[in-house]
Amino acid sequence: MSPRVDGDAQLGLRLAELLGRRHPAAAAAVVTPSAIRMAAHGADLDSDFELASVSKGLTGLLYADALARGEVRPGTTLGELLPLDGTPVARARLDALSTHRAGLPRLPSAAQPWRRTFQLWRHGTNPYRESLDELLGQARGVRVRRRVKPRYSNIGFELLGHAVAAAAGTTYAELVAQRLAGPLELSGLYVPADASELRQTALAGHGRRGQPREPWANAALGPAGGVRASIRDLGRLLEALLDGTAPGVAALEPVARFGTGARIGAGWLTTKLRGREITWHNGGSGGFRSWVGLDRAADAGVAVLSATAVSVDGAGFRLLTPP
Repeated sequence: MSPRVDGDAQLGLRLAELLGRRHPAAAAAVVTPSAIRMAAHGADLDSDFELASVSKGLTGLLYADALARGEVRPGTTLGELLPLDGTPVARARLDALSTHRAGLPRLPSAAQPWRRTFQLWRHGTNPYRESLDELLGQARGVRVRRRVKPRYSNIGFELLGHAVAAAAGTTYAELVAQRLAGPLELSGLYVPADASELRQTALAGHGRRGQPREPWANAALGPAGGVRASIRDLGRLLEALLDGTAPGVAALEPVARFGTGARIGAGWLTTKLRGREITWHNGGSGGFRSWVGLDRAADAGVAVLSATAVSVDGAGFRLLTPP
C-alpha cells in the first residue's frame, strides 16, 4: 500500500489556485505510485460531500461485481428483478442500462422535471423525494425508445442499482455498505435514505451564488446520485481501483462508444486528453460538484469534491494531467 500524507499543504494551495474563491469548502485527493496526497479547505478530510452522479460510477462497480459473482447476467432484465408488471421498461437489460443504451429518458415525465428544476432554483429544495415504490410506479409509465443510442439516464441508473441490490437480496444502501464501504474500509461512504440519516460529518451544499441547498438524501435516488463520501474515502477508492483490488473494477473497461470521442464501461467514461486515456465520471447536485478520474497507464488518480454547485471538472483534469 502507498504511504499516505494527510492535509498536504502544497496540494491545498494548488486546489485553491484551481478552484478560486467560488468553492469555500472543497477537497482533493491525488494518488500516484509513490503516495496518496489529500487536502481540504473549509472542510476536514473526513467531511462528507454529496457525490451526485459519481454515484453512478459506484453503481457500475457493484453491477460488475454482481456479474463476477454470478448473481446477474448482462442480459438479465429489470423485470426479472423488480416488480415492473410486464411494462416496456421491464424488458430493459442490465448491460444496456449500465451504458445508457436502454432507451430510457433522463427522468420520467411523471416526475415533472421542469417543476422540480423550478423548485430547486427558487427554493433550493431537494427535487428527489419519491420513495422506491413511487420510483417504480414512474418507471412503469416510461416510454422506452426502440432505436437505442446513448441517452444519459438518471432513472436508468436508479433502476440498475436497485435491481442489482434485489439480485443480492438486499437494499442499495446495504449493498454499498457490504461490498464497497466494508471491504475497502471506507468509513465515510454511505447512502442516506433521507436528511435525518445524514451524519455529523455531512457538509451543507450551496448554489452557484452561495445560496443554501437542501441535501439530495433519498433512498430511491441512491444509485444515480445519492451516495455521500469524504475525500479520504475517495483517495482509498482510487488506490483500490488502480491496484485492481476494488470490487467490480471491470466496470472501468470501455465496451461501447458514448458521444463524440468517448467510450463507456459500466457507467465510467474513457476519453483521450493530451494523448492519455482518462477514465472518469463527474457529478452535480443542487449544492455539490464532484469529479473522479484515473490515468491507469500512469497508475494515477484524482478526486475533487466541492460543497458548491460550480464545476470542478477543469481542476480534476488539470491535477490528473498537468502540462
